[in-house]
Amino acid sequence: MTPELSRLAAELRSVIDDIAAAFGGEADRTVDGDLDCDPTRPGHLLCHQYGVRLDHPPDPETRLASLLPELHEAGWESHDRSTPAERITRFTRNGTDFTIHIAGAVTIIGSTRPVPA
Repeated sequence: MTPELSRLAAELRSVIDDIAAAFGGEADRTVDGDLDCDPTRPGHLLCHQYGVRLDHPPDPETRLASLLPELHEAGWESHDRSTPAERITRFTRNGTDFTIHIAGAVTIIGSTRPVPA
């Protein structure tokens, strides 16, 4: 892992862990590792993925709504990608992104950030 990717990975883990804590309940890590992001040029563009899953967080829609002002103030732009069956909100800032996905009793929060290898 490059020093830049290490720094970005630590920052994303912190943001996602803080969001998971705000949702309440215990978060289970689903992914935490580097990924080769460019199939046309292997080894040239890497990203770090980190994600957690929360089962049955209390009132996730309300929790997400209460987090929006704080995330916007921190420079994250939100993009609603919801469907009638699930709530999906993607957040971006300086090429970094993460998604909060609420589907029934499960909430998944995940990230990625590509950097040159």
